[in-house]
Amino acid sequence: MKNKNNNIHPTAVIDPSAVIAEGAQISPYAVIGPETEIKKDVWVGPHAVIEHASIGEGCRIFSGSYVGTPPQDLKFKGEKSRVKVGSNTTIRECVTVNRGTAASGMTIVGDNCLLMAYSHVAHDCILGNNVVMANVATLAGHVEVGDDVVMGGLVAVHQYTRIGIGAMLGGGSMVTLDVAPFCMTHGDRAVIMGLNVVGLRRRGISKDNLSALKDAYKTLFFSGLSLQNAAAHMELEKDVMPPEARAFLEFIKKPSRGLCRPSSKTIEKG
Repeated sequence: MKNKNNNIHPTAVIDPSAVIAEGAQISPYAVIGPETEIKKDVWVGPHAVIEHASIGEGCRIFSGSYVGTPPQDLKFKGEKSRVKVGSNTTIRECVTVNRGTAASGMTIVGDNCLLMAYSHVAHDCILGNNVVMANVATLAGHVEVGDDVVMGGLVAVHQYTRIGIGAMLGGGSMVTLDVAPFCMTHGDRAVIMGLNVVGLRRRGISKDNLSALKDAYKTLFFSGLSLQNAAAHMELEKDVMPPEARAFLEFIKKPSRGLCRPSSKTIEKG
C-alpha cells in the first residue's frame, strides 16, 4: 500500500498494491482491494469494497457499496479489467458497479454523477458526466449513457442500449430500445413521452435552438417517414442545425437496438 496520509482507519483492509492519495479518508472496515487507485479527497464509507478501480478526486462512496467487483457474466474468465470513476461522483449505500469484461476491459462512470442507493451499473457500461440514477435503477451490460441523463427509481435498461444526452427516464421505465437525446420515457415497455423541455431550459437552451430541436423531433416521430428517410431529411439542414438538434440527428443515425418511439396514442394526438 502506498499512501501519504493517516486518514485510514486501523480496521480497514488495504491491499499492498493499492495507491491512496493524500487527503483520502478510508472508514472503518472498508476493503480496498488489489490494483486500486484512490485519488485526492475521496471519502470511502464503512464496509465499502473497492477493487480493480480508479476513483477520481472528491468522490464519496458510501457504506456497503461494491465498486470494481467481478462482472456478473457467465463468459467472464478472470481476465484483467477495471472500473474508472470520474471526479466528484457520489455512490450511495449498497450500489454495485462491476468491472468490465474482455469485450472492452472497462466500466466507466463520469464526473459529477449521483448513483443512489441500490442502483447497479453492470460490466462494460459507459456513463457520461452529471448522470443521476435514482434508487434501484439498473443497467445491464454494455449500456451507454450520455451526459446529463436522469433515471427515475426502478428503471431497468436492456444490455447494449444507448441513452442519449439529456434524456430523462421516468420511474419504472423498462427500456429495451435506444432513447434519443433530450427525450423523456414512461412505462413498461418504455415509450417516448416528449422532449425534456424543463431539462433543456435548465441547460440554458435558446428559444430558437429549442424550436429547431422540436422540428427534428417532429420529423422523426410524427412525419410518417421511416427512420432512414427522416434522418436523410434532417441531414439536409445539418449545417444550420444548433448543437442540440445535431446531437439528436447523429444519435438516431446509428441505433444499436432500434429506437424507442411514442405510443400510438401519442402519435394520434401529435
